[in-house]
Amino acid sequence: MQLDFSSLTPLEAYRWLASSVTPRPIAWVSTRSAAGVDNLAPFSFFQVISDRPPTLMVNVNLRDDGSLKDTLRNVQETGELVIQLVDFAQAEAMNASSATLAPGISEFQHCAIASLPSSRVAPLRVAAAPVAFECRVAQIQAYPAQDPSCHLIFAEVLLAHIDDAVLDQRGRIDPQRLDLIGRLGGSGYCRTRDGFEMARP
Repeated sequence: MQLDFSSLTPLEAYRWLASSVTPRPIAWVSTRSAAGVDNLAPFSFFQVISDRPPTLMVNVNLRDDGSLKDTLRNVQETGELVIQLVDFAQAEAMNASSATLAPGISEFQHCAIASLPSSRVAPLRVAAAPVAFECRVAQIQAYPAQDPSCHLIFAEVLLAHIDDAVLDQRGRIDPQRLDLIGRLGGSGYCRTRDGFEMARP
């Protein structure tokens, strides 16, 4: 089978990409608007892109009507965000926070998600998240440059909160204890507990 992506609609292209490039880690992104409204939303087009400086990248698509999502608008206004990783215990809460709400409504309150204050940035962080990265915006890039469909947020990590419960006896993260979920195609998800190791040549 061959797919000519130039002949696919954007929705068809998304479905093929999202169902084949799996599992994808989930960035559960909390932001605060300039008016002080807290926002929380998940994104699965997400990855580590640099360790010098430590930088994460989150892709935020435009809404179907071409308008900006609250997450993007907030980071444009304030330059700050917190990126949480999502474990299996938080799957339902993460999913609930993906609902489209009016800009003045906080997902923390609407979905009854407990929060804690951050140390270096203004946005709240998810209290039960196993890992939370406090970040400042390094760059926001519209893509593609002409007629963009999304924005890439490059977020420099300032501080990480790591739950002691996910650490092993050496003080390192144990993926079994971390128990993250990953995004598959459609409504599918997976857990990261089924792992194996290989020595590099």
